[in-house]
Amino acid sequence: MNRTERLTAILDILAADGHVEVDEIVGKLGVSPATARRDLDSLANERLLTRTRGGATSGSVSYDLPGRYNRDDHAEEKQLIAHAASALIPKGAVIGLCGGTTSTALAQVLSTREDLMVHSNRPTLTVVTNAINIAAQLAIRPNFKIMVTGGIVNPRSYELVGPYADSILQRVALDFAFIGVNGIEPGAGPTTNDEGEASVNSRMARRASEAYILADASKIGKRAFATMEEHDFRNLITDARITDEQLAAFREAGTNVIVAPPLEH
Repeated sequence: MNRTERLTAILDILAADGHVEVDEIVGKLGVSPATARRDLDSLANERLLTRTRGGATSGSVSYDLPGRYNRDDHAEEKQLIAHAASALIPKGAVIGLCGGTTSTALAQVLSTREDLMVHSNRPTLTVVTNAINIAAQLAIRPNFKIMVTGGIVNPRSYELVGPYADSILQRVALDFAFIGVNGIEPGAGPTTNDEGEASVNSRMARRASEAYILADASKIGKRAFATMEEHDFRNLITDARITDEQLAAFREAGTNVIVAPPLEH
């Protein structure tokens, strides 16, 4: 497990429990106490946690997210998808991130990428997002340029929707867009539970040179309320639980499928 993966794992423990001890990091991640303390100090310097005697808490940098962020049966798969998406993003890129649990996982991975932390006179990453939790998560990164779309907050997802968000997105050009969904079917496209989110997601995808759907395999074959027909999505990042039949169906429909590999330890 490299340093970026360790930092992400520590943040995952904090997100689940609200606190973490050095001994817990040693036991779960197989590192020395000195390494665990250095990792905690590094995260504290980045204001991602608050150090305590013998460990750390999420402290003042935490915020309450809707329930779906805290009860996630597929968190591990979403972390793998987030790492696969991160690997596509070069330093200096301009990306769009919609809301949702998988996009939030991607934001967390990006916030711990060492190549994006080096001092630079220009942004090492520019992020356009309609999710206020993602904006808050990334705004403390001094090398990141964060643009929030504006709009009306959906309290179920912390996403900004409505004509104000659409107006902002008309004025930006993105290298990549990463879109979370509630369901996706081969040949039928992605869907979400909220029509306002679907509209913003489509607009964000249209402003990007390349747009990727982020969906763990539990979303495949499911259909939610609102379609995203304004954009012809051709890229999907999912996890290894996708079946051979599903994979073949997506490819037959012209969808490029990236199956997130397991992390190297």
